[in-house]
Amino acid sequence: MKVILPMAGFGTRLRPLTWSKPKPLVQVAGKAILGHVLDMFCRLPDLDEVVFIVGFLGEQVQEYVHRTYPELKASFVEQEDLLGQSQALWLAREYLQGPVLLSFVDTLMDTDFAKAIRNRKHAVAWVKQVEDPRRFGVATIGPDGRVKRLVEKPSTAENKLVVVGTYYLPSGAELVGAIERQMERGETIGEEYYLAEALNLMLEDGLPMEVEEVSRWEDCGKPETLLHANRWLLERSCGNSEASGIEGVVIIPPVFIDPGAVVKQSVIGPYVSLAAGCCVEQSIIRDSIVDEKAEIARMVVAESLVGSQAKLLGKYETFLVGDSSEMRMG
Repeated sequence: MKVILPMAGFGTRLRPLTWSKPKPLVQVAGKAILGHVLDMFCRLPDLDEVVFIVGFLGEQVQEYVHRTYPELKASFVEQEDLLGQSQALWLAREYLQGPVLLSFVDTLMDTDFAKAIRNRKHAVAWVKQVEDPRRFGVATIGPDGRVKRLVEKPSTAENKLVVVGTYYLPSGAELVGAIERQMERGETIGEEYYLAEALNLMLEDGLPMEVEEVSRWEDCGKPETLLHANRWLLERSCGNSEASGIEGVVIIPPVFIDPGAVVKQSVIGPYVSLAAGCCVEQSIIRDSIVDEKAEIARMVVAESLVGSQAKLLGKYETFLVGDSSEMRMG
């Protein structure tokens, strides 16, 4: 089986972090988003190959995969013109043979993929109930419990069963045929070819698709959701709060502090990730992600994303505050 990972977008909702690196390489809980995604799929016993569909700064993805997962059989396809998810998969059509598992790279979830697809002859869509599904896609389920139709970015919040961006298909070749028909018909939404429409063509042709509900789903596409994913991953044992032995440093778990980070006279946590080469001194940091070689000194930082090699340098103030006075900063 092949895993196909489309990831050619610009990651505009995570700018300015994604000006200098592609979204899959943004840090969360001690490693790149892509690293957590690959960890989900590398445990599959019948995994043959992972195909990465890359775009802006795609060479960084290739270098990361070869350096971090050297034993993984990996292929790379470039999507220069961003005409949608289906077009990305069309460019990778030579790899869409046999069973395939498709997943979008800003999706993290808690589920057993191997169990879900073992001996399964039907397609699978992974889903989750959410309060507001309108910025995602939803699955309409028939009386037999199977998917009747996929609706991309619904206009109402009535159907709350969101498809979380991961699908298993027994035949990748059938998907290629559906995408070809979709493109011939020009079936786009906002000038983009969405995967949901190609899958709908397959459903109309009789493709049996079942759903597998995940117990946890984290969307890493926006700053607030990335911080939410960071909290979940740190609670899920991605932290290393034993770093609390650093002299002059107070650690409030859970946190991840890379062994190559330098921390002095500071309070770190909860929910903080410090990447390699970070230097933190005389600061308080909570609920934040700090990327490689960033420098923070004499600052109070909360609910923040700090990019690679960024510097946050504060200064101490001197006050003379009289009785019954009140002073507010910021």
